Amino acid sequence: MENPFGSRHFNTIGTYLRQEFGCQISKLSLDAGFTCPNRDGRVGTGGCVYCGDDGSGHFAGTIPEQIALLSGKWPSGKYIAYFQSHTNTYGSVERLRHCYEEALSYPGVIGLAIATRPDCLSVEVLELLSELNRSTFLWVELGLQTIRDDTGDLINRCYPTSVFDQAILDLSDRGIRTVVHLIFGLPGETRDDMMASVDHVAACSPFGIKFHQLYVMKGTEIASWPEQKIQMLEKDQYISLIVDALERLPQGITVHRLTGDAPEDSLIAPLWCLDKRSVLNGIQQEFKRRGTFQGSALYSPSLPSL
Repeated sequence: MENPFGSRHFNTIGTYLRQEFGCQISKLSLDAGFTCPNRDGRVGTGGCVYCGDDGSGHFAGTIPEQIALLSGKWPSGKYIAYFQSHTNTYGSVERLRHCYEEALSYPGVIGLAIATRPDCLSVEVLELLSELNRSTFLWVELGLQTIRDDTGDLINRCYPTSVFDQAILDLSDRGIRTVVHLIFGLPGETRDDMMASVDHVAACSPFGIKFHQLYVMKGTEIASWPEQKIQMLEKDQYISLIVDALERLPQGITVHRLTGDAPEDSLIAPLWCLDKRSVLNGIQQEFKRRGTFQGSALYSPSLPSL
């Protein structure tokens, strides 16, 4: 089968959005002041072991701040309001509605991306999301990270994979796009474990997927763990894993992220993730070396069986 993605080798969300809207679409990373049931005691305290006080919203801000940063670069572009920090369906339906509708009221904002936990999608919240989905472009991001429940316990995820399975089914039944987060390099996980998570997600047919490497930041629980307990991937290992994963990912799934970002002043390890361009270039080079592309392992009998 021929590579349908050209020099990119995979189905990027940027390309999808430009085709959908006819212009550059940028995400506005927002901190709307939500917390998390894994922090306030409802299901746990302290959050996931790798998550900082900002709730993985390292570069989040307000809508005017984000638009001011991006409008000069893409004057004719439009925006998706990305509710990034913490759990953005964890609140009253009235508060959620106000936050989402306020974001959509800004000129140039054409849609919403809402990051949340699979255990924070009540029937009332799902009804609100369904309503929004009928009137605007929407996707919901679910932080799965791994399908192994023992790893989930280790990282203090505080929900089993079965809850994720039900959440993505509930969203899909309502026609709501989903984007799933996976982390490679979690303690104790092998390549087979990581690829099993990829296959599980692929079978759910989400709209998109995000890959992150495990990294350690100051002030997180994992920063206090003994070094031998943490599995830090080398850059070349991570690049190989990402290409392995994309080769077995159906071509209709959009790829939203291939490597995580961490603030330089708080990152402990691995330091190679500060050089994002090098990682992305390495992924492209590995695709070229192999002569493969997203989904190629699903269609080519010459590639290793899945």
